[in-house]
Amino acid sequence: MTTYGTTTTGAAGGAAARPDVLRLESVRKTFGGQVVLRDVGLAVPEHSVTALIGASGSGKSTLLRCANLLERIDDGAVYLDGEEITDPRTDEDAVRRRIGVVFQSYNLFPHMTVLENVTLAPRRVHGVPRAEAEAAALALLERLGLAAKAREYPDRLSGGQQQRVAIARALATGPRLLLLDEITAALDPVLVGEVLAVVRDLKEQGMTMVISTHEMGFAREVADQVCFLDAGVVLEQGPPEQVFGDPRHERTRHFLSRVVASGRLNP
Repeated sequence: MTTYGTTTTGAAGGAAARPDVLRLESVRKTFGGQVVLRDVGLAVPEHSVTALIGASGSGKSTLLRCANLLERIDDGAVYLDGEEITDPRTDEDAVRRRIGVVFQSYNLFPHMTVLENVTLAPRRVHGVPRAEAEAAALALLERLGLAAKAREYPDRLSGGQQQRVAIARALATGPRLLLLDEITAALDPVLVGEVLAVVRDLKEQGMTMVISTHEMGFAREVADQVCFLDAGVVLEQGPPEQVFGDPRHERTRHFLSRVVASGRLNP
C-alpha cells in the first residue's frame, strides 16, 4: 500500500508530530473591490484531510485556487512545507508540480485516451519516459477500477469514471498535496459514491487533502478537521464531531440546521 509523504517523530513522549504541508496566514483576496477571502488562516497537517464547508459563494473554491497559485492573493502568505510560495520570486510552475488539483468539471482532453490524459503531465512536465509513465499510470488506473478503460476516450465514460480519471491524472505526478473542489457537484447521485470511495482510499493511504464539499455526511466521516466559511471568513474550525455536533458560532448552527433539514448530513 502506497503512503504519501513521511511522518516525523516528536520529542514529547515519542508522539508522532505532523508538520503542516499547507499553511495560510491572514490571506486576503478581492475581486473588483469585493472581499472574497478576509484574513483567512488555515493549517493542514501532513496525512490529514481538511474539509471546507459553507454555502455557495462563501470562498471555498477561491481558497483552493489561492493555495495552488491559480489566483494571486492581495495580502497575507501561503506556505507549502514551510516555504512561502506567495513570494514574488517563487517559481509558480514548480509549486504546481507539487500540488494536484481536481475540479468539479473534469477538464479531460477529449482527443486523448484515458491513458494519454493520465501520462501527459508526467511525460511533458516531469520528463518521465513513456514506458515508465504508462506503467505507473496503468497501475494507478487499476487501483481506481479503471484499468479496462485505459484505451477509451473520455466521451465513452460515465461522469463518475471521468472524475476518477481526473483524480488519477492529479495523482500521476506524485503530488505532496491534493486539492479537491466540489468533485461530486456535477455528478448524478448514483455516481457520487464511487468517487467518494476513491477519496476514502486516498485518506487510508495517507494522502494530504483539502476538500471543498457540499457532501456534509462525507465531510463528517472522512475529515480530520472541518472549516466553515461564511462570506470569505473562516468562522469555525475544528474536528468534525465538534463542528457538526456542537457548533459554537450562530452562523454555523444556522447553516447546519438547513443542511439537516435537507437530509444532506447523512453519510
